[in-house]
Amino acid sequence: MITLKNQKKIRLALACGTAVCAMIASAGAFAQERATQLEEVRVEQGAENADTGIEPVKGLVAKTTRAGSKAATKINEIPQSVTVVGREQIDAQSPQKVDEALRYVAGVNASTYGTDADTDWLFIRGFQAEQSGIFLDGLSLYQSGFGTFLIDPFFLERMDVVKGPSSALYGSGNPGGFVDLISKRPTDEPLRYVETGVNSFGNGYLGLDFSDQLGADDAARYRVTGKVSGGGWETDKAKDFRGTIAPSLTWQPDEDTSLTILSSYQHIDLTHTSTGFLPYVGTVIDAPGGIRIPRDFFYGEENFDTYDRQQAMIGYAFEHRFDNDWTVRQNLRYARVSLEEDALYANGITGTTLNRFRFAHDTDVGLFTVDNQLEGAVQTGEVEHNLLFGLDYRRYGIDQVQASGNAPGIDLLNPVYGAAPSPLFPPYLNEDLTRNQLGLYAQDQMKFGGGWIVTLNGRYDLVSTDIDNRNNGTSMSSDDREFTWRAGLAYEFSNGLTPYVSYTTSFNPTTATDPVNGLLPPETGKQLELGVKYQPDFMDGLISAAYFDITRQNVPTALMENGVSRNFAIGEVDARGFETSVQANVTEGLKLIGAFTYIDMEVTKATGGAFDGTPAGNTPIQVPDVTASLWLDYAFQNETLDGVSVAAGVRHVGQSWADRANTLKVPSATLVDAAIRYQKDNWAVALNVANLFDKDYVASCQGLGSCGYGAGRTFMLKASTSW
Repeated sequence: MITLKNQKKIRLALACGTAVCAMIASAGAFAQERATQLEEVRVEQGAENADTGIEPVKGLVAKTTRAGSKAATKINEIPQSVTVVGREQIDAQSPQKVDEALRYVAGVNASTYGTDADTDWLFIRGFQAEQSGIFLDGLSLYQSGFGTFLIDPFFLERMDVVKGPSSALYGSGNPGGFVDLISKRPTDEPLRYVETGVNSFGNGYLGLDFSDQLGADDAARYRVTGKVSGGGWETDKAKDFRGTIAPSLTWQPDEDTSLTILSSYQHIDLTHTSTGFLPYVGTVIDAPGGIRIPRDFFYGEENFDTYDRQQAMIGYAFEHRFDNDWTVRQNLRYARVSLEEDALYANGITGTTLNRFRFAHDTDVGLFTVDNQLEGAVQTGEVEHNLLFGLDYRRYGIDQVQASGNAPGIDLLNPVYGAAPSPLFPPYLNEDLTRNQLGLYAQDQMKFGGGWIVTLNGRYDLVSTDIDNRNNGTSMSSDDREFTWRAGLAYEFSNGLTPYVSYTTSFNPTTATDPVNGLLPPETGKQLELGVKYQPDFMDGLISAAYFDITRQNVPTALMENGVSRNFAIGEVDARGFETSVQANVTEGLKLIGAFTYIDMEVTKATGGAFDGTPAGNTPIQVPDVTASLWLDYAFQNETLDGVSVAAGVRHVGQSWADRANTLKVPSATLVDAAIRYQKDNWAVALNVANLFDKDYVASCQGLGSCGYGAGRTFMLKASTSW
C-alpha cells in the first residue's frame, strides 16, 4: 500500500528528473548547434552496442565501465578494484548461472551452495552479496528472504564487478561490493543467432537472439532474445523447465538522443536440483558407520516437490546530450517476482536415516527504481572536471508467508520414496515489508598536472522501512538518514601504470528487530584501499593488485536480558586482504585470466555475546582464506587446425570454517575445467567440462546443518550459428 508519505517521495523523484531535463534544455538552447560524424560500428553476437557509451570488451579485456562511477570511465581511472566479465568469456566458459560466470573473478567466492538452481550465491571480499549486491543495468535488484531475482547469463552482454563499498553512488549496499549485470540491447547491424546445447545430465536448451532495424528511417531497432530449457540435473530425480523472453527496443532519432525499452518475462517450474542444505556430518566428514550422503542423493519427494517462479521486468534507459556537451539520463525499471515453494529439506542424520522437514513459502516482491543523472565537463584553470549529479528513488516491497512441518526420514542406503509429509504448522513468518530510499548524490572526477586523478563522491539518503506483522497484528517502522562518501587519488604514468588510494563508506538497512527498540539502525561500512592498475604496451591487457581493509559496523548482535532475547547493533567485522587480477589478450591466439585473493577476516566486536553466534576474535563462516584461478585459452593459428581452439582452467577454493565457534573446517578444493571449440564460417561447436576430474568436495557450510556439495563433473555440448 502506497502511503501519502511514499506518494510524495515518488512525485519528488520524478519531478526532479523532469526539472533536470528542463534546466539543461534551457542552457543548451543558447549553445551553437554542432554536427558529429558517427563512426560505423559493426556488431556481432557478443559485441556491445554503440549506444551504451562504453568501449566494447575486446577478447577478454575491458577498458571502460559505468559501474564504478555511473559515468563512462576508464577502468584504470576508477579508485577501486573493478573486474569485467565480457560476452566472449561467458561464451568460452559456458556458465548457466550468474554465480558460475564469476568463478574466475578475484575477490569473489561464487556458488557457495553448489548446484542450487534458483539462487545465485555470491561472496565479495568476504561479505555475502547476493541480497544487496546485485544490479541490472545500473539499477538495484535488491533481494531479501526467498524473494530472489534470477538472470540467465545468455541474456547479458557483460558483468561488471566493483569491489568494496559503493553507497556513495548507489545508496544502501553491503561493504564487500556489487555486480552490475548489463543486458543485451538492440544492435546497429542485423543479428541472427541460434544456440542449442545439452549437458551430461540430459538438460538441454535452445536460445535465440535476433536484432534488426524497425522501419525504413533507421531510427528504431529491436532485439528479441529468448531461451527455453529443461531436463535433469545433478541430483537424482531432479528436473526443471524454464523459459525466458526478453524483447527490447531502441529509438534513436538523432545522434544525441536515445531511448531503449528493456523488458523480460521468465517462468521456472522445477523439482529441486540443489546439492545444498545438508548436515556437516555426512558430507564433510563421515557419519557413524562410515556413511557419506551421496552427492546426487535426492532428499525430497518427487511427486510432492513444488517450485514455481513468475518473474517480469519492464523499464527504459533514456539519454540526451545537449549542444553544450552536458548529458541527461533517466534509467527506470519495475520488476516483480512471485514464488511458491513446498518441498522437503534435510535435517541431520540418525544412523542411516536422513531426517527431513517440510518447508513452504509464498513470496511476492515488487521493486521500482528510477535514477536521474546529469553529467558534464567544466574547466577551472588547469583542472578538468567531469561532474555528475543524480537523484534516485527505490521502492521495495515483499509480502511473504513461511511455514514448516514434520516429514518422515529417508534411509540413505535403501531410500523408499512416496511418504506423505505432515500438514504445515501455522506460519512462523507472515509479514508485509515496504522500504523506500531516496538519494541525492554528486561526483567530481578531476584531472590535472599531466597525470593526477582525484575522485570525490558524496551522497545523502533518506530511508524508511515499514513492517506489518500479520501473525500478531503489530507494525514497526523506522526512518534513517545516512551520508556516505568516497575520496580517491591516482596518478596515471605514461607507461600505463596507475597507482591509487581510496577511502569509501557504505550503509545497509537491516530487517533485524528488537522487542523494545523496534527496527535496528542500518549497518555501516568503510574501506581503505591501496592499489595499482597496469595497462602494458607490450600486450592488450589489464593487470591490477590491491590491498583492502574493510570494517562492517552496527551488525545485529543477540543478547539475553532478563530471560528475553534482544538484538543490539553492536557487532563489528573486519576484513583485510590482498587481491590481484590479470585479463590479457596475450597474442593473436592466446588469452589469459588469472586471479588470486587472500582474506583475513575477524569479528572484532560482539559485546556481551556474539553477533550471529560468532564470538569476538573468530572468523565468520563460509569465508575461505584463499581463492585463486587461472584460465588459458588458445586458438590455433596454423592452416591444419584453423578454427580450433582449446582452453583449460584451474580453480582453488581455500579452507573455511563450518561453525561459528571455529572448531570445524571445510577443507580446500582444487578444480580443473577444460574446453575445446571449432568454428568454421558462421557455424560453431564447443564442448565444455567443469570439474574435469570430478572432485568430490563441499563448497561451504552455513553452520553444521547447512552444507553444500560443489558441482561435480559437468559436460556441456553446444552448437551455434549466425547469419
